[in-house]
Amino acid sequence: MNLPDQAQQALEAFTAAGSWEQRARLLMLWGEKLEPLAECERNDLNRVHGCESQVWLVGTLSNGQWHFRATSDARLIRGLLAVLLARVNGLPIGELAALDLADWFNQLGLARQLSPSRSNGLNAVLMKMRELAL
Repeated sequence: MNLPDQAQQALEAFTAAGSWEQRARLLMLWGEKLEPLAECERNDLNRVHGCESQVWLVGTLSNGQWHFRATSDARLIRGLLAVLLARVNGLPIGELAALDLADWFNQLGLARQLSPSRSNGLNAVLMKMRELAL
């Protein structure tokens, strides 16, 4: 399966990072590059429930491909959202439905650092993406 360009960049960057500290710094940097959400988009309708931190997700469909934007009140979560968005943006609906989130974070070398609550939260984000896409 071909990775979107951004996902390929994420994979190369995180694979090159030798330690968890380097990956954590990378996550913070990726989180700062998220497309911002307008204040009016940070509403209850766009809020992802099931996350300990506050997370908002907005999706738009263009030419049969979904483009998502998301943000969180937590820095580390913003970084995790950024690498998730890198993986899913531009995917056809079928690939979005089949995406293995655990495998993606494993490839990035981030799986061991995902606490159960963070993992559940990211799964909630992915489920909301799939709901929007249907």
